[in-house]
Amino acid sequence: MSPRSASVNEELRRRSRERLLQAAVELVGEHGYDATTLGDIADRAGSARGLVSYYFPGKRQLVQSAVHRLMHRTLEEALEREPHTEDGRERMARAIDAILGLARDRPVLMRQHMAGILQAEGFVQCPEQRRLAELLREVCVGHGSAEPDTDYPMLRALLMGAVYAALVPGVPMPVPVLRAELFKRYRLDREQGVPPDAEAVSGGTCDMDLSRFFATGSPPDCSEGRPDPSPQSK
Repeated sequence: MSPRSASVNEELRRRSRERLLQAAVELVGEHGYDATTLGDIADRAGSARGLVSYYFPGKRQLVQSAVHRLMHRTLEEALEREPHTEDGRERMARAIDAILGLARDRPVLMRQHMAGILQAEGFVQCPEQRRLAELLREVCVGHGSAEPDTDYPMLRALLMGAVYAALVPGVPMPVPVLRAELFKRYRLDREQGVPPDAEAVSGGTCDMDLSRFFATGSPPDCSEGRPDPSPQSK
């Protein structure tokens, strides 16, 4: 049998990694962080358990990368939805609603994510986190920021603080109240983005199917190749 090409190997590795990311957000959202093991994630992804350590140093890094992937894809979807707009104020409103929507619709997952960030390791510097940072910085630029390197960290901090406030056990703040404060700061109209009353009419925005956020479709033709990479073969 002839060996697989480098491009096929790279695509298989990408899809394998994405299956693990999707499995992580699904299982942590369903059962919580502590009740989810790396073995559970590998089983849900249909991957060999040894492959988890091939792609990620540990469970916390995997889960943070997975949530950052969900966040940046949710944000991309909000910014790109129809009607498409380049209006900076509307895009800022969509960005705020996208992140607050995750706190509202996926509280278990986002609460575990916030708890993980507060651990000693802090942010996991991964491609997913960097893409989220790029998108939020672009939102600041579109909103008219003259100093995006200063304004982006502030937007990130405000969104993180709002998510935290929405998820504090026992004393959560209502998402509409947090939204109103952020909209006031950025001088946005209540009707921009996805207003709370629009969500109520539509029955909410939560979609339990996360597959569209993870590129895990049919693999490339590799019938002539070798099996998926493993730590031993790396």
